[in-house]
Amino acid sequence: MLINRLRTAEMSLSTLFAGNRKIAIAVDLSDESAYAVRWAVANYLRPDDNVVLLHVQGTRVLYGADWGSIDLAININDEEPEQKLQYDFDALTSNKTANLAKPLMDAQIPYRIHIVKDHDMKERICLEGERLRVNAVIMGSRGFGESKKASKGRLGSVSDYCVHHCSCPVVVVRYPEEEKESNASTLK
Repeated sequence: MLINRLRTAEMSLSTLFAGNRKIAIAVDLSDESAYAVRWAVANYLRPDDNVVLLHVQGTRVLYGADWGSIDLAININDEEPEQKLQYDFDALTSNKTANLAKPLMDAQIPYRIHIVKDHDMKERICLEGERLRVNAVIMGSRGFGESKKASKGRLGSVSDYCVHHCSCPVVVVRYPEEEKESNASTLK
C-alpha cells in the first residue's frame, strides 16, 4: 500500500517536471514587458513549454456575460472615425505583440498570442489565466504602484493585484535600473 502511494506520488512529480507546462506571459507593449519575455526565455521557460502571450487591451466598454457590452462613453458624435482609430490601434497592438514574441521564436519555444479587451486589465489577467488553465503567469513590473514614493522596491499595482488574486503562481520580473537609464539616454 505504501509502495503504491509512493509510486503514485513519484508519477505525479515526474509529470509535473516532465514539461508540457502552459505559461502565460502578460504583456502590455512596454519595455518592461519585452524584458519579461526575454527574461522568461533565458531563465524560466523550457523548450517543451506552451507559452501564451497574454495582452489585455484597455477599453471604455464594460463586457459582461449577462449584460452584453455597456459603453461608458455617453457622448460619441463620430462613430466612424472612432471605429477606424480602434481598427488602427488593434493592428498596432497585434504587430507590437508579434514583435515581443521574437525571443520565443528565436528559442523555438511554441507560443500563441491571446489578446482580449477589458476595462480592468489586472482582473482580466487573473481571469484569463484561470480560463486558459495556465501553470504560471510571468509579468514585468513598472513599479507604478501607489506606494512607489514610499519604497522603490514595491510592485506596480497590476503585478501586485495579480500576485494576490491569480489562481496560479505569478512571477514578477523587475526591470533593471541600468536598462531604464540606457533607454532614457537613447530617447534624449
